[in-house]
Amino acid sequence: MQPIHELYPLLGTPRKAVITMHQKPDADAMGSALGLYHFLVQLGHEVTVISPTNWARWLYWMPGCDKVVDYELQREKAETILAKAEWLFCLDFNVLARTKQMAATLEKLPFTRILIDHHQQPDMPKFTFGISDTSKSSTCEMVYDFIIGGGFGNLINLEVSECLYAGVMTDTGSFRFPAASAAVHNMVAFLKGRGLDHTRVHENIYDNYLENRLRFIGHVLLHRMEVFYEYNTALIAISKKDLLRYEIKTGDTEGLVNYPLSIQGIRLAALVIDRDEERKWSFRSKGDFDVNTFARNYFEGGGHFNAAGGRSSASLDDTVQHFIDAMKENQAQLQEENYN
Repeated sequence: MQPIHELYPLLGTPRKAVITMHQKPDADAMGSALGLYHFLVQLGHEVTVISPTNWARWLYWMPGCDKVVDYELQREKAETILAKAEWLFCLDFNVLARTKQMAATLEKLPFTRILIDHHQQPDMPKFTFGISDTSKSSTCEMVYDFIIGGGFGNLINLEVSECLYAGVMTDTGSFRFPAASAAVHNMVAFLKGRGLDHTRVHENIYDNYLENRLRFIGHVLLHRMEVFYEYNTALIAISKKDLLRYEIKTGDTEGLVNYPLSIQGIRLAALVIDRDEERKWSFRSKGDFDVNTFARNYFEGGGHFNAAGGRSSASLDDTVQHFIDAMKENQAQLQEENYN
C-alpha cells in the first residue's frame, strides 16, 4: 500500500470515484464519506457514495445523504456505478468483509482502492493507496488531515465541515475520550472559522430521536442490565422481542453500550443485541482493559483498545453465557485498580 500523500498529484485529473464505508454506517462512517464527497466534487470528480446497507434516521440531515445509494435496496444501480468506477475510497473499515454483501464485488473489480481508516489490523495488500492510523480519533479527522495535507483547506466549505464535525464529535464521545487530542481541537477551531454551527450538528445527532427510543432505553436499563461488581463489569442483553415491542430501527441502539460506564467502578461494558442473522456485540472499557483483544479472542470481532465490536452465531442465552465465562477468565485484569 502506497502512502496516501502519493495520491495528491492524481487529484487534478477528474475520475469516476465511489466512496463506501462499513455496513450500518454510524456518524463517523457517513460523515467521513460525505465530507470526502463534498471535497472531491469541487475538484471535478464524478463521485457516488454507496452504503452497504441502510443507515440511521438521525443521519438523514447530513448534506448529500439523500444522494447516497443503499446497496441492499438498489443493488443493480450500485453494481452499475461500481463497474464504471476508477477509484474506490474505503472509509472507516479496513477489511472488505465489513461491507457485507458488497465485499465480493469490491474484491473482483479492478479499480484503485484507497484506504482511510483508524482501526487495527488493516488488510493492506487489498489497497493501492492509503493510511491506517489507530492513534486518530476518527476517520473524519483523517479525511480532514488528507484535505489539509494536500493544501486544499480552502475547499472545506460548510457541507464538508458539518459532515466531518459530526464524525469526530461522536467518535470522541463529545470530546471526552482520550482520542480527543490537541489536533482534534485544532481541527474543530478551523471548522468553526469556516462557519460551522456546532450546536446545529449536535442537535441533529443527539436530539433527533422518536419517543419510543427513550422509553426503550428506560426499559433496557431497568430490566436488561446486569452488573457484576466483583468483575467491574456490566452487561446489557437485548432480545428480538424488545426490538419489536419498541419498534427499534437502525441506529436506535447507538451509544447504549456507554451507559453502564457511568457506574462507579465499572471498567467493562458490554451490549449484545439479538439480530435475525446473528447476535451483535459492542464493548467499551475504561483504562487499560483492551476490548479489541477481548473481542478478537472471544467474539470474532475487534476495533479499538477501548471500543470494539463482535458477533456470535449462538443463541442469545448461549452467547451471554460465553461472555460471562470470558469475563471470569479475565477477572484478574478487570479487578486491577490502576486506572483513571
